[in-house]
Amino acid sequence: MDRIRSSAPGRALLTGLLATLFAGYWLALPGAADARAEDPVELSRDGQITDRVGALGDRTDAVEDALDRLYAQQRLQLFVVYVRDFSGRSGQTWSDETANRNGLGQDDVLLSVATHDRQYAYSVDAGSELTDGQLSEVASTAIEPALRENDWAGAAIGAADGYAAVLAGRPVTAPAITPGPADPGTGASGPSSGAGDFILPVVVVGGAGALAAFAYTRRKRRSATRTTPAATGWGRGAEGDDAPVPLEELDARAKQVLVDTDDAVRTSEEELGFATAQFGEEAAKPFTEAVARAKDNLTQSFRLRQQLDDAFPEDDATRRRMLEEILARCAAADAGLDAVSEDFDRLRALERNAPEALAAVETTYATLTGRVSAAEAAVAGMRERYGDGAAAPVAGDVEQAEDRLAFAASALEQARPAVDATDH
Repeated sequence: MDRIRSSAPGRALLTGLLATLFAGYWLALPGAADARAEDPVELSRDGQITDRVGALGDRTDAVEDALDRLYAQQRLQLFVVYVRDFSGRSGQTWSDETANRNGLGQDDVLLSVATHDRQYAYSVDAGSELTDGQLSEVASTAIEPALRENDWAGAAIGAADGYAAVLAGRPVTAPAITPGPADPGTGASGPSSGAGDFILPVVVVGGAGALAAFAYTRRKRRSATRTTPAATGWGRGAEGDDAPVPLEELDARAKQVLVDTDDAVRTSEEELGFATAQFGEEAAKPFTEAVARAKDNLTQSFRLRQQLDDAFPEDDATRRRMLEEILARCAAADAGLDAVSEDFDRLRALERNAPEALAAVETTYATLTGRVSAAEAAVAGMRERYGDGAAAPVAGDVEQAEDRLAFAASALEQARPAVDATDH
């Protein structure tokens, strides 16, 4: 676990068209006739909530309000689905396949919850603006605490409000917990998918399969490069492992991770202090916020550790829950620092590369200045040929460009003497 450092997740690549078509064709073959009731489902057409087990009860409206708030504030659609189980698949695979089947895109997130198996996962497109650190922070702070208390609606509300918060640069807050039934519903999940769903013309199946394969590749690549616990159970061991981690091992792991995270946050604070002194508070603001969130998670983790080590021992179940929360919060702290590390390193590199950066800016400035006259002539030509109304939408663009170039010229006048005097 390092200080603020470089960590850029990979991006999905489009494979060859023929291979994609071939994969799409085989995805559509009649093997789906064996699908079970909880196989990847078709999401509700009535909104962003698909509740196959009645988990939300009378709180559906509250969840809908939270989803609407998220979309209104950030133009991000969060879809939530509640099922009994993930039909033997890993939670991540089930969630990605469901997102793929329903054509979710770059501005969509799917939160999947298996209430009986007590597992959950989130599926995010590779091009989403949500970073791994932000996803981890929302999961540990706003989703898992609600799921541990069977607050099925609270998990969705926490996710929606959490995503809105991180995208706005605000800290994530834990939702108010309203415990619900431990295993809602009877296990029925609606009609299963049958072979009739795949009776389509071959050309349509092939084309749809190609698009589906590409969408799935994007989501699968995002989950493969993710460093945060996107698909897991709560109150148990790792997903796919029925036996929980022994308490002694979990305790030792939590102690070591807590020490490592403390070192990482301390080092990041020192680096941040240097960066703030060099570049000012405004330039360092995103990194200041990331360190503050990491410190908050670390502080909460230390408080839990102190409770575990005090003179009042907890029962095994409570102790396990507290240790798992320490691990989750430390992971969120580290992921949050990783998420800004590349930009941070780029900022620090400006000092070393100031002469080169200045030369590049001066070249760009000269090029853009030379284009102003041509742009003015183009606007004048539009006005003469098509009238003032046609030119109106772009009439002010040249003035804006000139204003910004004037600002750049003023900054360059200050930068050149500073660099020449080795004041980087």
